[in-house]
Amino acid sequence: MARYLGPVCRLCRREGLKLFLKGERCYTDKCAIERRNYPPGAHGQARTRFSEFSIRLREKQKVKRIYGLLEAQFAKYFELAERMPGITGENLLVLLERRLDQVVYRLGFATSPAQARQLVRHGHIEVDGQVVTIPSLLLKVNQVVSVTAKSRQKKVVLDAVELAQRRGAPPWLLLEREQFRGALRSLPARADMTMPISEKLIVEHYSR
Repeated sequence: MARYLGPVCRLCRREGLKLFLKGERCYTDKCAIERRNYPPGAHGQARTRFSEFSIRLREKQKVKRIYGLLEAQFAKYFELAERMPGITGENLLVLLERRLDQVVYRLGFATSPAQARQLVRHGHIEVDGQVVTIPSLLLKVNQVVSVTAKSRQKKVVLDAVELAQRRGAPPWLLLEREQFRGALRSLPARADMTMPISEKLIVEHYSR
């Protein structure tokens, strides 16, 4: 499975935004954005004039990095969103939020999307009582996601649950923290997605 293996704090600095890719570190003053809030590289602090193309490209890159996807994966989600009824940009965000690794992260069983993906791949997560090892699985409404019984005392899971109490679960998810399980209560509404994303720019980028 192809994935980004470089320094993730560099990605946050490139986008000029906390993407919460580093888990607990993102909530401390050690966060790279707090210490060096400018793009990485020798010319990071230089003034840059952005074209319309670069603005749209940056928005697409930002969303790819939030959800930990590579270009081909992201393009497939966009094609699927285009074929669905409704607004393409909103369809895209809903599809991304329905991924199993994203739901595990949003429920607070992992401190970052990358850690959630690893928990799924290593067989620590169940869907409707069955172990699932596919992070990209698109969940349906009312499907139950839980940590396997043998993994509930793992330090990474307990630390994640403790950290998650600060941010809570989004309204489209039903969380039962003490039972280490949750469910997709409904499809997420655009108004409930709080990350500063302009999906219209992504649609314009692919429509050029």
